[in-house]
Amino acid sequence: MPPNQNLTGAKPKISDKTEKPKDTKYVLNRLWNYVFEYKWLLAMAILLTITSNMLALLGPMLSGYAIDAIEPGKGLVVFQTVFHYAAWMILFYVISSILSYLLATLMIRFSQKIVRRMREDVFTKLVELPVGYFDRNQAGDIISRISYDIDTINTSLSTDVVQVSASVITVIGSLIMMIVISPELVLVMLVTIPLSIFYTRYMAKKVRPLFRRRSAKLGELNGFVEEMVSGQKTIKAYAAENSVMNRFDKLNEETVEAYYTAEYYGSMTGPTVNFINNLSLSLITVFGAILYLFGKMTLGNISSFVQYSRKFSGPINEAANIISELQSAAAAAERVFKLMDEPSEIADKVDALDLGEVHGDVVMKDVSFGYLPDKVIIRNLFLHAMPGSLTAIVGPTGAGKTTIINLLMRFYDVWDGNICVDDKETRDLTRKSLRKAYAMVLQDTWLFQGSIFDNIAYGKDDATMEEVIEAAKMAGMHSYIKRLPEGYNTIINEDGLNISKGQKQLLTIARAMLLDAKMLILDEATSNVDTRTEIKIQKAMRKLMEKKTCFVIAHRLSTIQGADNILVVDQGNVVEQGSHVELMEKQGFYYKLYNSQFE
Repeated sequence: MPPNQNLTGAKPKISDKTEKPKDTKYVLNRLWNYVFEYKWLLAMAILLTITSNMLALLGPMLSGYAIDAIEPGKGLVVFQTVFHYAAWMILFYVISSILSYLLATLMIRFSQKIVRRMREDVFTKLVELPVGYFDRNQAGDIISRISYDIDTINTSLSTDVVQVSASVITVIGSLIMMIVISPELVLVMLVTIPLSIFYTRYMAKKVRPLFRRRSAKLGELNGFVEEMVSGQKTIKAYAAENSVMNRFDKLNEETVEAYYTAEYYGSMTGPTVNFINNLSLSLITVFGAILYLFGKMTLGNISSFVQYSRKFSGPINEAANIISELQSAAAAAERVFKLMDEPSEIADKVDALDLGEVHGDVVMKDVSFGYLPDKVIIRNLFLHAMPGSLTAIVGPTGAGKTTIINLLMRFYDVWDGNICVDDKETRDLTRKSLRKAYAMVLQDTWLFQGSIFDNIAYGKDDATMEEVIEAAKMAGMHSYIKRLPEGYNTIINEDGLNISKGQKQLLTIARAMLLDAKMLILDEATSNVDTRTEIKIQKAMRKLMEKKTCFVIAHRLSTIQGADNILVVDQGNVVEQGSHVELMEKQGFYYKLYNSQFE
């Protein structure tokens, strides 16, 4: 039975992503941890928000005083009083505008600091995640979380949060001023305010899952596009453009539909709340006129009350308009925090040892493992690789060859059995020291945008030019590199698109040669080179592998005839072991596999 760890090999379906979202309180608490880290900026933002909005709230009151300086009927105007209040209004509005500008600038800086920290945390988490997480999730979906989702959070923090904060202050301030002016007229608004609140809350619950689904669909579309862009040559070679376009059209249609549905219901809130607020204004106008006729209000009071009622209802309407953005930000934050909450690679034991001086004696004893709890890939595997020996692992596709490498490197931990290096159980060692003991060349080459020198020296920080050149010579790349205009300073494009697949493979082999590692893993390392180059690499490899324990996975059995031990794997079981000569003499599974390649 496997240990308690998530080993689901399948990629998540979209239905898994659109389940009922987590509690809003959970998202807000996680966001608050980031916000509180910059509490001084937050305090300054709160001070600016309160001051700016309080000064703006004084305007309607001063306007009412100015109107009351006009005597109805006679047409008399006390201009000195009007100008006095008008001057104060202008001063307060100017100061309020300046403070609002400073607040906007501050919030941009505030949100960028939070987003920067959040991206650092997400990327750090990605580094800490086990390899299995990347096997289960599309790269496009992961990239979508660290780019699109965090950008959505940034927009919400820098603009929406300010609007909501200003709205709260304005609503409370306006309500207090209206109560002071006319408590009776405030009662009129009690008819429409609850209606706005209940409708807004209802739409919030309805819209949030829709925005969560929108984000998930976008991640799925990004993942598909990334796969198709990287596989353009294969698509064209198989004339599969129409099939790819049909699949893209389907995903694109689903994404657009998810966007439309979320935006449709999100945009309904604003106009509906606006209608309710306009209804409230109509009622205030009618009952205000009645109170004026009975002498309970002045024209200035009515004017001020109407302005405050607009200030009161306006923010509610604005909050309704930005609710879709807030829901989108909440859904985006939820996806980001879900990634952060993924279990990291199991930590090393407290008393874990560094591997130290490596001799390269590797033993796998009674090892069993599978990626899914109910599907065993490797069963009771035994392997003993002597120091300096070459062990080849062969077998049909899906037999479990790469899985053995994953276990050797502790990308996954075994279910049962033990793996020992120099008589030390690998689970008792630190992963860093274990993995540094291996040099590795994968079937899927990985190069980054940088010079050829930097790519070869990637695993050795203090590598000299002489060491890099020697490694390139051993890999058969030196003469090619010297013909380039800038030699070892030539910049490789992203993913190495300006060099051939074979040359990319040779560079990764040179990178492995440069490392001072006692053990070497080659996973289909010569699958992308021609036969002539392959022979050169094999000669260089034999020299490189002197006094090193080497594991080679190869489909072309002609390349591993000189191996000290050949491990023949079929359906997770080691069916045969021995040298090439010994296995051919047995005329068993290896014999049939070898002859099938030359029929």
